[in-house]
Order: sequence, then structure tokens, then C-alpha cells
Amino acid sequence: MEKMRYQSWDNPRCEILKAMHKARPMSRARCLTCKGGRLLCGRPSCPLLQKINIQHPIESRLKESMFGPSPSIFVGWKGYPNVFIGPMTSVEEENAALLDDPSRWYGFDFNEIIRMRSSLVRSKTRHGIRERTALLEKSQELAMSVKPTDTEVEFKVRPKYNLSFSPISQPIGPSGVLKDFEIAENPSIPKKVDYVVSDELKAGDAIYKLYRSDYDVYYLSRILSSGVLGMQENRKLVPTRWSITAVDDILANLLREGVKEYPLINEFQVYSNTYLENHFEILLMPRNWEFEQFEAWAPDTLWTMAYSKPAINLEKESYRGRSKYAIKEGGGYYAARLAVLEALERMKRQACVVIFREIHEGYIMPVGVWEVRENVRNAFRNPPEKFDTMEEALAYIGARLKIPISEYRKRSGIIAQKRLEDFIS
Repeated sequence: MEKMRYQSWDNPRCEILKAMHKARPMSRARCLTCKGGRLLCGRPSCPLLQKINIQHPIESRLKESMFGPSPSIFVGWKGYPNVFIGPMTSVEEENAALLDDPSRWYGFDFNEIIRMRSSLVRSKTRHGIRERTALLEKSQELAMSVKPTDTEVEFKVRPKYNLSFSPISQPIGPSGVLKDFEIAENPSIPKKVDYVVSDELKAGDAIYKLYRSDYDVYYLSRILSSGVLGMQENRKLVPTRWSITAVDDILANLLREGVKEYPLINEFQVYSNTYLENHFEILLMPRNWEFEQFEAWAPDTLWTMAYSKPAINLEKESYRGRSKYAIKEGGGYYAARLAVLEALERMKRQACVVIFREIHEGYIMPVGVWEVRENVRNAFRNPPEKFDTMEEALAYIGARLKIPISEYRKRSGIIAQKRLEDFIS
């Protein structure tokens, strides 16, 4: 993924983020003026105070030299191709594995997620993406380990929290500039992983091979980020936020080709789920593979004060897939698409899919695209509602959405296309 494809709070690109930036500007000065009591940012509660309540007991444990389990590494994207890299070290001994494993976070609320992320201390030092150093080798060992590995980490100065806020970044705990670190025990690297990494495979082939051996996307994105996958001459560090979407895209593209060989589903199916103020209605239709995802925000919510009408983004792909990055929805598009294709692969069926995602005003802070992936995965763990026609299915979905179904109809390239089979019982 090219850096230019990404946006930031200071450089918004999609229309919803631009409206958020205009309607609810946030800054350190504003937070200091408000002190959490006046809610000048328009939020229902102060995220600064919530973070401070979590931060206080952890901050006393931050030292220039720290010993603890490291469940992962983090690779930044700013300054690419010279990026920040370093281990994530837990201040908790017992729950270290949980802190960087979103596959186990489903059901946690915002405060629990902030607390977990605040328990990971991020160390960082500049490193070229193709540079080969002892620090890189140690980082790669940590990334490939399936269990947290004890490390001794030295910082140039005592780590501290960054108290700035951004509506698009996930919670980040304390961080500090890395001086050096050592691995204090043997990392737990599976033989299968060691074999694949040592083989001359393209990164996509290696990822798919490990995925088929039951390694989840969270682990795969971590090792891709560390630069151990691909042909030797092509290996490089991949920023963490890029590797997450890259793995989702690689796996979805491979799964899709298999799904397209399966027979169509027999009826219209609707799967639903709500978690962290994100509501999903997923419509499967007995047609060849196509995919659309709506990301919708009701007007006059915390995030869309500049809108008088519903703010709706749409990204889609045809039977052949897509080649351009889904800038309007970013990683959420790829996370949802992968979860859908995983479900179709389990069913051994093909379908045309439309996802209606509505984000409610209680969504006080973004937590990362894992929330989208796990929301959709959990939707498919429940039995579907089944219908004979598309109109019946859309009537059911429309009754469960906040935004009128007509707003989606006029934007869609799929549900707007009325076909004879859609009306045949």
C-alpha cells in the first residue's frame, strides 16, 4: 500500500472524516481548557479522564529499564521507508498474550480495550525497511513466536503516555525511544512457521499456506510486518497498519477464487450482529459473487454534526474483484470482505453480498479494524433469517436499520438491479 493512500486526522480525505474534523476539532489546548468537565469536544464522556484513570496505576511501573513479556512488535508508517520499530512489552505478566490478540477481544467494552492497550509499552527506534541488523533479527524472532517472550528493554528516557487524541487511531499505550533490548528466553516459533519462512515463497503464498494451517490473520499480519516473508531479495519491514489490510486482501483474493467455484446459495439470507455501537446487516443473495459494503452514519450524531442528511460511504467490487484501494472505507472494507468469504468457504457456497454497517453515536473512539472483522465473523455464528425474495429480505433489514432502506437503494449497484429471480417464490 502506498503511503499516499492513507489519511490522518490532520489530513482528512473521506467526506465523513472531513465533516468530523470541521464539526468537532480536538487539540491539546482544548483538552486543557475543558479539563473533562465541560465536554467541549461534544463527546458524551471525556476520553482523557477515562485514559488517566487507567493510566495512573500503570505509569508508576514505567522505568528506563524494563523486564517483561513481549507478545508482539510494532512497525510504524510515519517517515516511510525509515520507520519506527520495536517490541511491545507488557507491564502485566499473566495476561500478556491477550493484550495483542484481537481474536479474543470480542465482547470487551471500550474501557477494557483501552486498559489492555495501555498495558503494552511500545518501544521505538528508526530503522530502514530493507536494513539488516541484529535488532531486526531479534524483532523477527519475537514476531514469529506464538507465545509472549520475556525481554529486557532499555529506553533512552523513561516511557510516557501521549495524551493527544485522534478519532481515527486505535488506543495506544505508553511509548519510549528504544536504546536496546535483549531476548531473555527462547521464542516459541512453530516448526511449520520456521519451515515456511526459510523456504523461497512469495509472501502471498506463504501467508495462504500458514492460514490453511490454522494460523489466524492477527499472527500472519504480525510476521508479514516483521519482514520475514517473501523472496529473500524482496523482504522488507511492512508498517503494522498496512500489513493488517494486506493480509486481509491477500487471503480474500485467494478465497474468492475458490468460492466462485461453489454452487449458489438457495435463498436470500440475512445475518445480523451489533458490537461496540456498530450494527451490521449482511444480505446474501443467490447470484454470482459481487460485494458491496455501506458504511453509514446517521445525521447529527457526535461524528456527523456537519451533516443534515445521512452520511453514507460505499465501496464495492464485481465478480472479478477490484484493483484500487478502498479509500472511502479503508481497512474496514477488507476486514469485512475477508470475514464474509471465510463464511462462504465454510458453507461451500457462492453468493452476492451486501453489507449494511451503521455506526451509532455511542462509538466514542475507533479501536481498529479488528472490530469490523469480528463483528462480521460473529454475525455468521448465528443462524440466518431466510427469505424467498429480495424484497422480503430488504423489508426485514430496513426495519432493523436507523437510516431508511431507500437511502441505500439509490446508491447501490446491486440491490437497485431488479432481476426476475428476485421476485420468484
